[in-house]
Amino acid sequence: MFFSPWYFLLLCLLPLVVWRLFAPRRKSAVRFSSVNLARQLTPTLRQRLMWLPGALTTAAVLAMIVGLAQPREGREQTVTDSEGIAIEMVVDRSGSMQAMDFQVDGEHVDRLTAIKNVAGKFVAGGDKLKGRFSDLVGLITFAGYADGETPPTLDHAFLVSQLNNTQIVNNRSEDGTAIGDAISLAVEKLNALDARQKEKVQSKIVILLTDGENNAGQLDPIQAAELAETMGIKVYTIGVGTKGQAPMPVEDPFTGQQTIQWVPVSIDEETLTKVATITGGQYFRATDTDSLEKIYNEIDQLEKTNVEAHHFVDYRELAIQPYAAAGFSVPPVLLIAFILLAARLLLQQTWLREMT
Repeated sequence: MFFSPWYFLLLCLLPLVVWRLFAPRRKSAVRFSSVNLARQLTPTLRQRLMWLPGALTTAAVLAMIVGLAQPREGREQTVTDSEGIAIEMVVDRSGSMQAMDFQVDGEHVDRLTAIKNVAGKFVAGGDKLKGRFSDLVGLITFAGYADGETPPTLDHAFLVSQLNNTQIVNNRSEDGTAIGDAISLAVEKLNALDARQKEKVQSKIVILLTDGENNAGQLDPIQAAELAETMGIKVYTIGVGTKGQAPMPVEDPFTGQQTIQWVPVSIDEETLTKVATITGGQYFRATDTDSLEKIYNEIDQLEKTNVEAHHFVDYRELAIQPYAAAGFSVPPVLLIAFILLAARLLLQQTWLREMT
């Protein structure tokens, strides 16, 4: 494209330039009795190329007109500014998470395996979940006490690997459900972000998944929720487990073999609802893998990242900048005009100099 195409009107003068360069001119002559002998002579290469200076001048004028029209090559670019949010995923890994009341790809799995499958897609994207690519995401796991596995990070691949490495506790001394301590630790991790980020994170949320009741730790869940509310942190709570009874693998103390026993599902939905309400979040109940995925999708819609795209065109001025054509680097148009004029002057003053 051209920024000043009106300069192409100068092409109307090009025929005049050509006529001026190639029109026959009156030359001095010497009288001979006969020129028949001269006509039989074969023209030399120099004589055959006497038109070349005029052609070079014409091409130079044409290149200068093109240069005046300012040819440019535009490349459209998009710069995306995203204002991400900080998310702490808080995952229960207590012994009750062994209940086999969820399915993944048609196979019965324990609750933690189902959570790994869906939460991993929530972070990295997959199926109907788009992923949280612009967000800082951290991981906290808890049973009898809470562990900070990964601080909020943009390295989602590492976070998902840490999530997949999470195991259900197998030591009774570590078992339990410390919901209050887990929320408190999540609030602490999110609050510490402002000290290490250049800009303050505008939105911070906690997604808590548990299948039981608070029976361990030092802090009550309601107190932890009030702390989160003071810090402006939303807590979304998810109760995981089917309603009624769930199949639980139990090891026979005499044979060492695992058997399935049906145990009652006990989730403190009242407390989880209060925690969510106090902080401005929501409580959800996931009774199977599909409902868990729908819950994460709903949270995904509720907590959107602000993305602003700026479109602009980066122009390359071909009159003064080289450009690529057919795999070759072509000099700027005005440089081409200068080279043509220089070649014309050189030839006209040396090899193709006219005798006067």
